[in-house]
Amino acid sequence: MDFDELDFLRRNDPAWRLLRADNAPLVLGFLGKVFVDDNVRSISATELISRLDDELYALNERLGAGSFPKSAKAYLDDWAAPANSWLRKYYPAGSDEVHFDATPAVEKALTWVDSLRARSFVGTESRLNTIFELLRQMAYGAETDPDVRLAELRRRRSELDVEINRVTGGDFAVLDASGQRDRYQQFAATARELLADFREVEANFRVLDRELRARIAGWEGSKGQLLDEVVGNRAGIAESDQGRSFQAFYDFLLSHERQIELSDLLAKVQSLDVVGEPDPRMRHIHHDWLDAAERTQATVRLLSEQLRRFLDDQVWLENRRVMDILRSIESSALRLREHPAPDLTAELDGTAPVVALPMERPLYTPKEKVPLDSGGITAADEEIDASVLYEQVYVDRERLSGIVRAELRERGQIGLAEVLGRRPLEQGMAELVAYLSLGDPAFQVVFDEGTREQVRWHDDTGVERVATIPRVTFTRAGSVGGSI
Repeated sequence: MDFDELDFLRRNDPAWRLLRADNAPLVLGFLGKVFVDDNVRSISATELISRLDDELYALNERLGAGSFPKSAKAYLDDWAAPANSWLRKYYPAGSDEVHFDATPAVEKALTWVDSLRARSFVGTESRLNTIFELLRQMAYGAETDPDVRLAELRRRRSELDVEINRVTGGDFAVLDASGQRDRYQQFAATARELLADFREVEANFRVLDRELRARIAGWEGSKGQLLDEVVGNRAGIAESDQGRSFQAFYDFLLSHERQIELSDLLAKVQSLDVVGEPDPRMRHIHHDWLDAAERTQATVRLLSEQLRRFLDDQVWLENRRVMDILRSIESSALRLREHPAPDLTAELDGTAPVVALPMERPLYTPKEKVPLDSGGITAADEEIDASVLYEQVYVDRERLSGIVRAELRERGQIGLAEVLGRRPLEQGMAELVAYLSLGDPAFQVVFDEGTREQVRWHDDTGVERVATIPRVTFTRAGSVGGSI
């Protein structure tokens, strides 16, 4: 980086501006405790003002009255001002109260300040092993020669066979205390950096959302051209390196087997004596990842919602334009009716539009309504089985919610496919639609539009039916470890 670039960052970057601020210790300490340590992604203004007011009172009592003379609301407004951009101030959907969220600049500044702490132990071995492993994955992952790949696999198998023989004979080395502390230090740092990256990814998608809203508001071209541009950009985002990496990470988080393995590994590592005082946040860091990833997915869904609203407005405007044209034609015809002119002629290409339906599908034809005449009804001689009147399809949604709650008692989440594998559909498509529209305070229904899965069942005639739906995951609501 040259002088001009560094000077530009010093004057314009929010993270650098935060480090230069007079109240930087207050800003970093308070925002880091609220948003980073507690993994809060949105907090109401009332609660944040109350917490900052308590913090200011404690500091003024300890440092002297007047150390921080402004009110809590004034400080929050300064931090959220465009000149600083350390807080994002917004109104969430369905709420009339202002909410706050920390910007990526706070995460970056906190990461740099945390690196200034003196460390009694600085591990290097684990990072070197990580570098070698990443180089192996890149080198052999890009190899197209099958012989080279087979040679590498046989070499690794030979090493595993040698190690298996040593362990069988009781000759194996246990990772010493320094090696374990080294790896735990790298794990904790990487986990926190990954959680901080989600806030930056969410901010990037939010910038894209603002650009899309601005483009839609000022669009004067045709609807088809806008669709091509917007859909093309959306596909480009999904297929970009960041989009593919995020989707792979999100698929990993939604895997129930991976979640169980990760939970077991975290619990075991956190209980190691050599670690000393483990970071308590690391025990449930994967749940923080899942919450942050869901927030990012919600930001992406705003793009589709904004596009849908725009299309609805455009359809209304186009229909109104058509009606205005028709009224102008009628007005012109009425004016010319009183003044006939023999030379006035008009040519039409056709008196009706030519409609070409896809695959020549016929239009819907309403059924003829048959009038009912209840006069002259007499009792029939034969007996009629009235039980068929009660053989109606009724899906008990409470029973389906109970099935999901029972599956979530021992785990944090479960996929719909796994639920149906244990409890097959009994009422076909009606029961499947009921699963997709469940609403229960004990759990949430997460839809992954990027992944498709198939659901199978047999109808009353024994014919197998198949439905292709987005991946559906039921996640336990409330705090981690809550009961259903």
